[in-house]
Order: sequence, then C-alpha cells, then structure tokens
Amino acid sequence: MSRETVVRIGVLLWLALVYTALWGDLSVANTLAGLAIGAVIMLAMPLPRVPVSGRLHPLSLLELIVVASYYALESSLQIAWFAVRPAGAPVSGVLRVRMSIRSDLVFVLCTDVLNMIPGTMVLELDRSTHTVWVHVLDVGSEAAVEKFYRVTRRVERLLIQSFERPGEWHESSSAAIASEED
Repeated sequence: MSRETVVRIGVLLWLALVYTALWGDLSVANTLAGLAIGAVIMLAMPLPRVPVSGRLHPLSLLELIVVASYYALESSLQIAWFAVRPAGAPVSGVLRVRMSIRSDLVFVLCTDVLNMIPGTMVLELDRSTHTVWVHVLDVGSEAAVEKFYRVTRRVERLLIQSFERPGEWHESSSAAIASEED
C-alpha cells in the first residue's frame, strides 16, 4: 500500500470520526453515513498534494513545543498585565521579518506558531521572499522589539532543526515547479 493511499484512508477515517462526533451518537448508521459523506467530500473537493521534503526530528520538535508553550504562557501573562495595569495601552506596531525557511509547509507552520503567541498576529506573508509582517502589541521600547526578533529567530531555528535541516532538505519537484510559475 502506497503512502498516498494510507494518507487518503486516514483522511477518510478522520472525516467519518468528525461526522460521528458532530452527531453525538456512535452507531453503525452514523459511522457508515460519515464514511459515505467523507468519500463524497474527498471526491468532490480533492486537496492538492503538499510537497514534503526532509524528515522529522522528534527531539527538536519536542523542544519547539516546549519553547512555543513557554512563549505563549509568558505572553499571556504579559497581556493580562497590560489589561490590569494603571498605565495606558502599550505602543503597538507592525514589524517585518525575513525568514530563512525554505519549505512552504514549514513557513506556514512558523506563521501558526507566531499566531499562537498572544500579542502577535501575522498580517501578511510574501512567499517569494519568505517575509512575514507581524502586528506586535508591545513595541514601546527597543528591548521589546529586540525580544520579538529574538523569539521569532528562535522559533524559526527550532522549526528548521525539526523539519528541514540543511544537510537533509532538498526542494521537492512540485515545489520547484510552483516557484518557477511565480
């Protein structure tokens, strides 16, 4: 059985599980209906293949999860402090970051991690230059701006270590074709 077939079966089972969970009743009829509706969805709206290169490094991924969770907690406390402190609202702004991430998939993962950190929101992505524009809640001091860039670089470095180490990563043929079309 090919990897693509295994992925398709997994997606079908996931759609059936979601359908059954939405009905809130685990029965044979609901499961069969979920499988049928999942198959119709997969045939009517097929998703394009996502080019994946390199391999997953579990220890680096674990470090990424721990670091991202820490930053999310730290930022949540900072946002709570901004809400209750007697001073006014902090100075906010939009900062630009050029990424050295090569894979579109990892680029989107980086965007997701940055969006999970309270006080930041990715506004725009430029795929051709791998540039991200991020709204940051606190840019009132040079130290706050530097901290944002330091956090972003650390997240980027951990994503590269987890998914696209330079010695193992090569651009997939479909990604190369997509970049030629741009």
